Amino acid sequence: MKKYLAYIFLLWLLPACSDDFLEIYPESSLNEGTFYKSEKEIILLANGCYVPMRNYEKVEHWVMAELPSDNASFQYNTATGEASKGVIDQFILASNNVAYANFWNASYNGITRCNKLLFEIDRPEITWSKPAYKDRSAGEALFLRALYYFNLVRQFGGVPVVTEPISSEEAVEIKRSPEDQVYERIIADLKDAATRFAQAKEVDEVGRANEGAALALLGKVYVTRHQFAEAEAPLKAVINSGKYLLLPNYADVFNPTNKDFKETIFAIQFSENSVELANRFIFWFAPWTSGGAITNRPAISLVGGGWNQPTDDLINAFEPSDLRKDVSIKYWNGKDWDGQVRDIPYCGKYKPPVTAADDRTGDNLPVLRYSDVLLLYAEALNEIGRTGEAISYVQQVRARAGLTNDLTGLDKVSLENLIDKERQVEFCFENQRWYDLKRTGKALAVLTAHGLREKAKKSFLYASAYEMTPNKLLAPVPEEQILVNQLAQNPGY
Repeated sequence: MKKYLAYIFLLWLLPACSDDFLEIYPESSLNEGTFYKSEKEIILLANGCYVPMRNYEKVEHWVMAELPSDNASFQYNTATGEASKGVIDQFILASNNVAYANFWNASYNGITRCNKLLFEIDRPEITWSKPAYKDRSAGEALFLRALYYFNLVRQFGGVPVVTEPISSEEAVEIKRSPEDQVYERIIADLKDAATRFAQAKEVDEVGRANEGAALALLGKVYVTRHQFAEAEAPLKAVINSGKYLLLPNYADVFNPTNKDFKETIFAIQFSENSVELANRFIFWFAPWTSGGAITNRPAISLVGGGWNQPTDDLINAFEPSDLRKDVSIKYWNGKDWDGQVRDIPYCGKYKPPVTAADDRTGDNLPVLRYSDVLLLYAEALNEIGRTGEAISYVQQVRARAGLTNDLTGLDKVSLENLIDKERQVEFCFENQRWYDLKRTGKALAVLTAHGLREKAKKSFLYASAYEMTPNKLLAPVPEEQILVNQLAQNPGY
């Protein structure tokens, strides 16, 4: 048991040295007693704090944050069936699903790295060439720890809160904290991170978290908590910074050859340069019957593909002249899973490899975009009674999409509904819709209706598909955490 607990809470990994932040991924294990004695080692440790998140964004997070929503479903595959992913789409949830265990373990791996950095960074023997590097590294650890916990608490509810390196004996005593306490930790970390980053502007580096990311995430956390008055200041600070803007062309945000950091405030970065750096999103999301017609790599099997298939609900959510639709949703005309020829929709935001000959793709995955800040700010203003002021921020996002109709005169409820629809289409396939449905209290009603439409259309779904109950708004705590770490399970599982 101690060995297992040490794996979950005490695994510290350090990436191998490289001059380029984007290239620091190969890992070598360090034992519990390892400590750091130089600026370079701390910066490397900061680089390593990003790695577990990159790993779970490749495989697990879209399964848990996009697939359960009304935006996405899957192309049935007679070879693989629904497997561990399709059952999550249908809300047939079980604590032994490997997606939950992998996501949980990667999250605590990342939290452990962040805790290790924050513990080591004040060692007196470390000489800093610039104090700003110390502040930047601390800010990165605080921001990433907050983001790991934010994703955990939105998935599972209360989770164990660990903020410093611990022994295996101590680990077994740590139980789930209430959601409120998890959020208190997240908010404190983000405030601290924003302060640290403000002192480190001279060493800002493209791709790393920064002050804008910390403030944007803080605003999102407040909106998630319905603390709309508190959300106003950090979101307005991002807008007033002048550092970010909407790209004129929505498609440019998703061009892997144009690594965008004008609109994209924080992204999970990928590259085709190595297997460790790359994702394979298009190979997951293209219809599995399409061969190489979409991926341009006919030698690469798509037997595991067909996921995140756009639903009719999403397709119909776009207004007729919305320029985002053709960017987000593509069609392939060919044989479907049952041999019938159809126009099969698929996620168009993620692209085939540009230079790699195999299934390595380099699309960045946006986590925080400027359009997100604008819509969150509008939502906060609307909720605190400043609807007229909020409208202009929604209009900015719509205008870029080619939707220029005048919104003047919308009341609070009408604007609330419009913001909800705007978020659905603006951020489809960016792992936001499931969380938005939950925080707005619309998940049960929306997904019950969505499920009825899916079951009427698809003969291959399980009989118990889309049986929505309130307990399913939280994922089950992984079975191994219940059995080994003796954590309490969520109700209904």
